[in-house]
Amino acid sequence: MQDETEDAIAELHAMLDRADRIVSFTGAGISTESGVPDFRSPGSPWMVNKPIPFEAFVTSREARREAWRRKFTMDDHYRDAQPNIGHRALARLVADGRSPAIVTQNIDGLHQASGVPEEQVIELHGNGTYATCLDCGWRHELAAIRPAFEATGEPPSCLMCTGPVKSATISFGQAMPQEAMMRAQGLALECDLFLVVGSSLVVFPAATLPVIAKRQGARLVILNREPTELDAIADLVIRAESGKALAPLLS
Repeated sequence: MQDETEDAIAELHAMLDRADRIVSFTGAGISTESGVPDFRSPGSPWMVNKPIPFEAFVTSREARREAWRRKFTMDDHYRDAQPNIGHRALARLVADGRSPAIVTQNIDGLHQASGVPEEQVIELHGNGTYATCLDCGWRHELAAIRPAFEATGEPPSCLMCTGPVKSATISFGQAMPQEAMMRAQGLALECDLFLVVGSSLVVFPAATLPVIAKRQGARLVILNREPTELDAIADLVIRAESGKALAPLLS
């Protein structure tokens, strides 16, 4: 099995060398190597409580209060997380001009922390490192929100319009950002290699992106520790940690 994995990793880098326009699509698996809990893993802090639906957040002050309490509790689980070898390897592809952008389902901001410009990270599920006003869209930094919340227990209001402020992530029942999805679909249509890293490919519509790329003639590589529903259509499947498989990009 080890020899098979090593052979698959070698084939991955041969495919990367031949590709001109690489799109990386990342999920929770790449960030677990940085200590960020996987949403679906047993014992994950996200699994302890029933999610607060977006409608409840909007209509209930108590729901907003509880959402912010959970937000800061969860942040404490991975506030020291740093980009790992996998993040840095994908950042190298972007820096070298071989990848126009990274598409991610993650909300941890680790791709930006690895050096990828913010405009070249397409976040399908938002970003948990800052907050936005639901009314006017003004961006709020968490460093300014947390002390006030911990002192008063009251959910934050927008400094610009007094509207409700929410972590800039996509909650259950909240519409995905259409602009981000359209950009991701455009990249999938134009790439010649679509690289899935650490995603189980079960969340839609994000999971349609590899299919779009494959139908347009791109090579599809799936690098994930567990099987996915799209393994059968992939040109290459690798069962390995992303850091191990992608490390040669940094050599």
